[in-house]
Amino acid sequence: MKAEETVRKAREQEACIPAFNVPYLSMVKPVIQAVVDENSIAMVQIARVEWEKFEAESLERVAEEYEKYKKEGYTLLHLDHIPVIDEDYQQVDYMAFLERAVRAGYQSLMVDGSRLPLEENIRVTKEAVRLAHEAGIACEAELGAVMGHENREMPPYEEIFASRTGFTKTEEAERFVKESGCSWLSVAVGNVHGQIAEAFRDRKKPQARLDVEHIRELHQAVQIPLVLHGGSGVRQQDILEGIAAGIAKINVGTELRQTYEAALKEGDGDVSCAQDRLYHRVRAYIADYLHNTDLKDRLSQ
Repeated sequence: MKAEETVRKAREQEACIPAFNVPYLSMVKPVIQAVVDENSIAMVQIARVEWEKFEAESLERVAEEYEKYKKEGYTLLHLDHIPVIDEDYQQVDYMAFLERAVRAGYQSLMVDGSRLPLEENIRVTKEAVRLAHEAGIACEAELGAVMGHENREMPPYEEIFASRTGFTKTEEAERFVKESGCSWLSVAVGNVHGQIAEAFRDRKKPQARLDVEHIRELHQAVQIPLVLHGGSGVRQQDILEGIAAGIAKINVGTELRQTYEAALKEGDGDVSCAQDRLYHRVRAYIADYLHNTDLKDRLSQ
């Protein structure tokens, strides 16, 4: 099962592949088991910030843990957010991380040049796309500013949405995809990341909503699958309408991490208890929120 083909098939059927972040290695097993038990398809993914500031250790350790429990036909391994400029506004040796991920067996990669000017974002994404395609895997990129990872207080959500702060511009997206050759495009359409700074990481995310018409316009312009980052906390109706409009991959991190961490705290560090709570939360997300039970069978038709 290839990531690019799987996401393309999902888009053709107006379905969506969830991508679950695992900032703790012990999250990998219950996430995979939940996907299998729902007869669905999902990605297990890790972002650089999650081994830098949580307990995922490294992209290689996540790949090793994934190898223990992976189920062919049900799950894929994706490298999330490798920034060119990170949340602390430091330069990152992004190509070194992407090269390590290829060697470790990741099935798709993401380079994030969204903090760069358009021309520079195109240049670095094109470089990452070349590496990914030479390895026979997909490359995701981001255009626009999905807020939330930065180590600072965000403006009120309603202010962000009303002002369309950071929203992906259609004309820039069309040019970006054409010149970079990326497989999927992460867009800013009202979604926000979960905040990962120590002072903010336990906060409940604001309930976000999506500009569905803008999603539709972007998809019509770029003609590739769109990705929604910050999938936790978005109104369900907006998610379902966004999928119909062009979203084919959705990242889910904060909701699962906070579920896991809360269970760890309540259980005095009992990992098995936290894994069980996470397992049921993932199943509920797949079945009740995305209506993705039996997605594996639907995409194989």
